[in-house]
Amino acid sequence: MIHTKTFLRVVLVIVFIVVMSTTIGLSQTPSKSVKATGSVIHQLRIYEIFDGNKTEFHERFHDHAMRIMARYGFKIVATWEARHDNHTEFVYLLEWSDTETMKEQWAAFMADQEWAEIKEVTAEAHGSLVGDIEDRTLELTDYSPSERLTY
Repeated sequence: MIHTKTFLRVVLVIVFIVVMSTTIGLSQTPSKSVKATGSVIHQLRIYEIFDGNKTEFHERFHDHAMRIMARYGFKIVATWEARHDNHTEFVYLLEWSDTETMKEQWAAFMADQEWAEIKEVTAEAHGSLVGDIEDRTLELTDYSPSERLTY
């Protein structure tokens, strides 16, 4: 049996894909292979955030995380806030040249001393800003209408 939380997250991803496909148009001639070669990859990140301190979360992400992520080559395509299962979620999409780069840059970002200090200071002042984290690597199919999302 599929859990409601998992089902709704899958629906969220499908809705995103449908919206993006509608925006950029669908290819009329899909081929037999599934995975596009040599294309960029996308990473979907979903954070559970808390209503009591979500303003502080957004300030930290906007003012600090995005700036430090840019240092390491993160390309943030879009950010959203969603409600799911009576929880607030922060959802964002990243673009990467390949999986190896994604892993290397995440490791560098997570080891960044400034980021570690910011997380410590904000946790002391406001408590935990992030609950569960979900992470998906999205690889384009060879019939995707575009190799890159417009941003």
